[in-house]
Amino acid sequence: MESIAREGMTGFDVAAEISQEMKKQALVARVNGEVVELWRPLHEGDRVEILTFEDEDGRRAYRHTASHILAQAVQAVRPGTRLAIGPAIENGFYYDFDSDEPFTPADLAAIEKEMGRIIKRNEKLERFELPREEALALMREKNEPYKVELIEDLPEDAAISFYRQGDFTDLCAGPHLPSTGRVKAVKLTHVAGAYWRGSEKNKMLQRVYGTAFPTREQLDAYLARIEEAKRRDHRKLGRELDLFAFMDEGPGFPFFLPKGMVLKNTLVDYWRDVHRRYGYVEISTPVILSRALWETSGHWFHYKDNMYTTVIDDEDFAIKPMNCPGGMLVYRTKMHSYRDLPMRVGELGLVHRHELSGALHGLFRVRCFTQDDAHIFMTWDQMKDEIKGTVRLFDEVYSTFGLTYQIELSTMPEDHMGDEKDWDFATRTLGEAIEEMGKAYAVNEGDGAFYGPKLDFHLADSLGRTWQCGTIQLDLQLPERFALEYVGADGEKHRPVMIHRVVFGSIERFIGILTEHFAGAFPLWISPVQVKVLTITERGDARAQEILAALEALGVRAEADLRNEKIGFKIRQAQMEKVPYMLVIGDKEVDSGEVAVRGRKGDLGVMTLDAFTDRLTEEIRTRAL
Repeated sequence: MESIAREGMTGFDVAAEISQEMKKQALVARVNGEVVELWRPLHEGDRVEILTFEDEDGRRAYRHTASHILAQAVQAVRPGTRLAIGPAIENGFYYDFDSDEPFTPADLAAIEKEMGRIIKRNEKLERFELPREEALALMREKNEPYKVELIEDLPEDAAISFYRQGDFTDLCAGPHLPSTGRVKAVKLTHVAGAYWRGSEKNKMLQRVYGTAFPTREQLDAYLARIEEAKRRDHRKLGRELDLFAFMDEGPGFPFFLPKGMVLKNTLVDYWRDVHRRYGYVEISTPVILSRALWETSGHWFHYKDNMYTTVIDDEDFAIKPMNCPGGMLVYRTKMHSYRDLPMRVGELGLVHRHELSGALHGLFRVRCFTQDDAHIFMTWDQMKDEIKGTVRLFDEVYSTFGLTYQIELSTMPEDHMGDEKDWDFATRTLGEAIEEMGKAYAVNEGDGAFYGPKLDFHLADSLGRTWQCGTIQLDLQLPERFALEYVGADGEKHRPVMIHRVVFGSIERFIGILTEHFAGAFPLWISPVQVKVLTITERGDARAQEILAALEALGVRAEADLRNEKIGFKIRQAQMEKVPYMLVIGDKEVDSGEVAVRGRKGDLGVMTLDAFTDRLTEEIRTRAL
């Protein structure tokens, strides 16, 4: 709720006028669009919004203040530790430290205890500014070389601000809470290595992560979700379910095992089925292409640091980080008519991108992956309809997996190609298409691709986490750079417009997301093993083999466990393997010709094999969740 300030008021006063409850919950204020501290003086007519922990900027200030409390505690517990940076991040905060000794779990416990003391002291936060030379002198006096470097990188005329709490002072732009006592519940979660300023050429620092909430109950609920996320970690489940592996011989390059390939190929088959129905054709382009191509596309100048290069016959080549330029060449193999458009072309292309070793993370951040790319070539008046058609395809795919999404519109970055008028038109077209479909979106200023604005689709999983997967990028630049043409109804040559789009984003990453979303208990239709036939005695072996053959004849992925083990042991193992259905065959089932059916959630009773297979095939056909 926005209020209008009177001269001499502060954010505290505005909050108090709203209600005493708001005064208690107030963290910072947004004044004329800028987030500032509650103690800042206001002027007549200022538009003021009081922010609480329910607001993103309020949470950011809350956790940023917690990071300062962390830094103060570290220097109290381990004097001489040098400070780097300590921002708020999604769901928490971190601070980077340069310390002579590594932080141990016992250190974290001591630091957390000291944070509690600082919070209890309820130390007031105060902002002050210094001229450049005085700021440098202060940080040199405190032996803070990283802060000195940050100040030296600021513009000569920049206002250099600091925040003081008790006897602790830190270089910071703010904003912050009024006092340390406003932070109620904190938890330090782990320590990781982090290069100063993200460059492996710099010193490795220790990054201490933590989180903070207004109540212990909220903190405990968050930590419980974190523990559940650990249980669902796709790297752990990938090993346990024999899906994929990572090896020292190929860091960042995933190895898919037989069961993982079943899962991957099932997703690919589904992708092909959907795209056939939506009017796409499929192509395949080479993995290695010449430097001249990447110069034409602009990647050689804008993306070279992320590309693997090689020399063939004394000429430079690059392994493709994206499928787009190869798709341009395919379009140019013939002259197209306006009657051919829109032309929807898909490619499941293996791409390679150089990622720093510290950034690698299971299937979520790898150095090679299968990008489920598609390029749509169209006339200018077809753009909006093609955007809507793509969104409808996304809706179908994501709902199949029970995933919801939020849309973000990313606009022109500083490092861009092309005329700003074209960018304005493309950005407006994306926004209008989404609005006309009745969908909301947020704007992410300056985060578009270098060749055009884009819509990013952030998926929400079963734990409420979000993942950026789908994207729709309008491109008015590459058709120009590659001189793409079509013959219009007027018999003249025209330039097509192009959409880049992915729905999975990366098949490998999407598998990681699904693994965690379903905790490894995949829906029947994509489960690597759909049915396991378990025998109680040897007398059931022959019947189990008959059932196995019948299931395989229906295209069902089934296995039989004929080992001389107790049935309880076999059931537990099948449950650990997350198999959707188990058929138990004992003497009674051999005599009756029926099967005892168990699902993941328990016993489903005895039924005929035909009744079971009818249920099974219908569940697979409908891709039921």
